[in-house]
Amino acid sequence: MAPEWTHDYPIMAEEAKSLGLPVSTEIPTLAGTMDEPARRGFTEHFIPANGKLRAADSGKVFPADEAMISEYHRFEGVSDPDDMAILYAIETRSGLRGTLADAFGVYADPAVGAFMKEVVRGRPS
Repeated sequence: MAPEWTHDYPIMAEEAKSLGLPVSTEIPTLAGTMDEPARRGFTEHFIPANGKLRAADSGKVFPADEAMISEYHRFEGVSDPDDMAILYAIETRSGLRGTLADAFGVYADPAVGAFMKEVVRGRPS
């Protein structure tokens, strides 16, 4: 019979490392995280423009029903609420993939929020 395991106490990072578990104690940053989607093909940079999404490099414009949120990452400042941000990885119906970054909370861009409310999560139809 296999032993039963339980986590009745918190395991600190050093103890988890000593058990051979993969542990990272680095706090992710917006700039560092932007590289991850780019390596997976999200290379375009999107900006809101007149209620639509404009691809900064190609100039193509997409309404909300032609865009899909593939993933998103929230960042909360450890000591400063001004450090709150969100990064969206977006794929368009035409296959163009890129990112859109915005502040989170009181400094958020209302144009980004209004557009993102109309965008679906999942694959564009």
